[in-house]
Amino acid sequence: MANGEIVIWHNPRCSKSREALKLLEAEGVEPKIFRYLDEKPTKEQIEEVLRMTGLRARDIMRTKEAIYKELGLKDVDDEQKLVEAMAEHPRLIERPIVVKDGKAVLGRPPEKVLELVKG
Repeated sequence: MANGEIVIWHNPRCSKSREALKLLEAEGVEPKIFRYLDEKPTKEQIEEVLRMTGLRARDIMRTKEAIYKELGLKDVDDEQKLVEAMAEHPRLIERPIVVKDGKAVLGRPPEKVLELVKG
């Protein structure tokens, strides 16, 4: 990723993700769009995002997804197993996530993405 480049982990079907993208564009930012449901992120990419956000795996998981319940992830405490589940089933990843210059934020609420742009 080039210095200063902004990347959004985006799901166009998600209203929060679309809203975050619009906020970035309103600031004159044209982020690189990573459609993580189409191109699965690697375990390493997910681990890097966690490092950049300072969050734990469950903090960026969609715990209400059916697959979360099907896989029994509520009872899993192993960070590596949670990361592996997100790599295998990217639908589990909360969105949007915006990355810039070695920092990342989870866009919940979407206005949080502006912290990276203006910060």
